[in-house]
Amino acid sequence: MTCTPLSGRVFIAEGKGGRQRLIPVSDRFFAAVVAYLDAERPPGTRSDRVFVVLKGPHRGRPLSVRGTDEILAAARRRAGLGHASCHELRHTCLTRLREAGMALEAVQAQAGHASIESTRTCLHLADDWLAAQYRKAAEVTGAQVFAGHPGGPGAITGGSR
Repeated sequence: MTCTPLSGRVFIAEGKGGRQRLIPVSDRFFAAVVAYLDAERPPGTRSDRVFVVLKGPHRGRPLSVRGTDEILAAARRRAGLGHASCHELRHTCLTRLREAGMALEAVQAQAGHASIESTRTCLHLADDWLAAQYRKAAEVTGAQVFAGHPGGPGAITGGSR
């Protein structure tokens, strides 16, 4: 991933599927990247990539997918987790955005998916989130019924009997 900050957004030059996109990110993200660059990035690194190899003979070179997988595997072992891949972390992030109220189409754009179905497939929504969404919708529709909107109390809508 090559990224360039543009007023609260990051330009992804080489994203999933080779697609480029501009995505919004939090100020906290930029603060973390600055801290990483200040504290971790080897001096004299010439790469325009954000993440580079920090140790060994390839120090300062762009971090590869394999290198990222190795870092994550070590972290997974230290945490005692049976599994946790970059792809699973991606799905978790997208799921949390949706559960926080982000519209499905916005999650699709954030993910860089060409199809909304790809976005739906990668979301792993919790049962309690689904129940909360139902309760929220039921409150709105119940309030509309009792406020005299069409289909008042006792009305059956959506088809014939």
